[in-house]
Amino acid sequence: MKKLVAYLTTGFPSLEFTVDASLALAEAGVDTLELGMPFSDPVADGPIIEQASLKALQNGFKLNHLFETSAKIAPYIDTLWMGYFNPFYHKGIDKFIFEANKASVSGFIIPDLPFEEALPYKPQIEAAGLNLIDFIAPTDSKERIEQIVTNAKKFIYLVAYAGITGKGKSEDLQPIIANIKEFTKTPVYVGFGVDESTAKEKSKGVDGVIVGSAFIKILLDTSLSNTKKITKISAIAKEIKEKINE
Repeated sequence: MKKLVAYLTTGFPSLEFTVDASLALAEAGVDTLELGMPFSDPVADGPIIEQASLKALQNGFKLNHLFETSAKIAPYIDTLWMGYFNPFYHKGIDKFIFEANKASVSGFIIPDLPFEEALPYKPQIEAAGLNLIDFIAPTDSKERIEQIVTNAKKFIYLVAYAGITGKGKSEDLQPIIANIKEFTKTPVYVGFGVDESTAKEKSKGVDGVIVGSAFIKILLDTSLSNTKKITKISAIAKEIKEKINE
């Protein structure tokens, strides 16, 4: 059974909504939740997620909100924190490890922390029973892939194309997937540009897909009530989960 990871921006459109939507997505078949930490300069995210981050910050999002909200979600669905390195650096990795364990969060995704720069932190994170997710890009050489994936835990985040999230570009990922699987049995999940129309194609050869912008786009639709937003993203999650497992 291929897995579905869903991304939500914490605190958008509200903290209560984040909890309700997360639990609904769990019921809809989502296996892992990425709770995004709103940040003023989300370099890997496209305009959709960037807009949601900005609105969450304008609504007064603070890091403590992430910790408190996660405690209401993580006991019911496997939860990761996705955020840029700046908050981890300023608050300290120790603080994030403590709060993650307290809230039952299983690890971190830090897209602007390259493999080499993550090496000083990874043993400490893993010693605390948490995961730091490794990224592979289509531009990585076979030698670099071996270096990154040999000790990868939980899953490997395969970026579907060079660029930002939400663009829906198409690249032949089969050669890079073969390279990854030559060196590890750790599951490979593909992200960037995955939605209900691309999920089946992008899931070929991998163990799961990561979906973000397709959900956030609906949450940005001001014509929908919060209840309708949750109904809609739940339906999309079910559709994607079915398509990747056909």
